[in-house]
Amino acid sequence: MDFIKGMDISMLKEVEDLGGKFYDDGIELDVFQILKKYSINAIRLRLWHDPFDWALNPYGGGGNDFNTTVELAERIIKHKMSFVLNIHYSDFWTDPGKQIKPKAWEKLSGIELENKVYSYTRNILRNLKMRGLMPDMVQVGNELTNGFLWPDGKISNHGAMMSLLKKGISAVKDVSNDIKIIIHLDNGCDNAMYRDWFDKAQNEGVDYDIIGLSYYPYWNGTLDELEDNMNDISDRYGKNVIVVETAYGFTTETHPNANMIFSKELADMTAFEPTRLGQSMFMTQLMNRIRNVKNQRGKGFFYWEPAWLPVEGSTWSTIEGRKYIGDVSEGGNSWANQALFDFNGNALPALKSIRDF
Repeated sequence: MDFIKGMDISMLKEVEDLGGKFYDDGIELDVFQILKKYSINAIRLRLWHDPFDWALNPYGGGGNDFNTTVELAERIIKHKMSFVLNIHYSDFWTDPGKQIKPKAWEKLSGIELENKVYSYTRNILRNLKMRGLMPDMVQVGNELTNGFLWPDGKISNHGAMMSLLKKGISAVKDVSNDIKIIIHLDNGCDNAMYRDWFDKAQNEGVDYDIIGLSYYPYWNGTLDELEDNMNDISDRYGKNVIVVETAYGFTTETHPNANMIFSKELADMTAFEPTRLGQSMFMTQLMNRIRNVKNQRGKGFFYWEPAWLPVEGSTWSTIEGRKYIGDVSEGGNSWANQALFDFNGNALPALKSIRDF
């Protein structure tokens, strides 16, 4: 496996549909052309089950249903990049704080829910295979730290959670043994949490290939802590590791169409300046730490939403989406100052740092 220089650009269709354009050295290009120029070799896409309410109002956040996934996957394959599919097993965002069952599965539990996880996963991959869009890797769940498909699959009920997870993995393997399975947790610096979680997975006989980690330096800790954890877990479980989510800001400035997370206060919690140079330095040092993992088990990274431009109307969630997940915060673009393109869509220097690594 080549060192993965990957991007998660799941917001792309929404951004482009709302008029977002991308430039390199002042020349407008398809974003895939720009990413290829900077040696990006893999794309990760999230998949939601049904990101619409009962009246078919969209939840936002890229609208990543199956049709959107197909449209973006066709461009991945056209540009000869590796494709990583991230199945959330929900109608909208999942993370350690929320893992909501799809609306259509609300009344399912036990064996019925396990069978639904299997059939849904298998059918998604069969449909992609029929279109010539087979992923190279599949994430069965997103940031599974506290489980998924709550309440059945909560980590506190880890036996049931692991049974659901094994059904998803089995479905992937039944479609193709060539697909690598990623199991993804958050906070890539928390070694105790990773040991506890993957010890449970090992005891339950979960069959997977790669440990995926999220790493955001302002939330999770230092690069030393990340490297220590990657070394420990890759050796302890005999698995390759990939940082499947990461990002850092090129500015703390905001934008009229954005309600952004990254701020001076967060930047001050890290060793990096919130500038274009600071973003480049972060990426170079992160790649070095991944490559330093013992026995060449550090296989690369995926930068999270580098192309999420602050175009008017693009939002991490509509009102309907926020109702679904019970979130009362504002909508809008929460990420534009951590993208790898500036607010006007111009490629930033961090892309050169990635290319030159």
